[in-house]
Amino acid sequence: MLEGIRKLKDIAEIEFADIVEDVFITDVNQLRIILKDNSFIDVWYSLKLKGRYSYHWERKHIDGLIYRHDNAPHKKWCYTKTFPKHFHDGEEEKVTESSLSEIPEVGLRELLLFVRWKLSSINR
Repeated sequence: MLEGIRKLKDIAEIEFADIVEDVFITDVNQLRIILKDNSFIDVWYSLKLKGRYSYHWERKHIDGLIYRHDNAPHKKWCYTKTFPKHFHDGEEEKVTESSLSEIPEVGLRELLLFVRWKLSSINR
């Protein structure tokens, strides 16, 4: 898994240098991406449950918002068409479908494109 995390680190640092300040490998299955606005993204892949992941963009200290794509099968989100995949859209309890790819490299790029778009709309 470490090689996969290194590849994700490279994607964030190189392809998204315009919004990414720094990237740390925090464990063999975890990555922390520090963004230029001082928010951060935690990327996590389960070592025990194949295919389980979470991409969490933490902004509570900036504007009170969080954004998270994950596929934990919480029964309370079973109404989403993409269950168990779901997206916390700004708040823990505001959940919608997730279109994020389950391929780690593609999913990270999709998330970082969303982050780039959100940051550009905030800075207008």
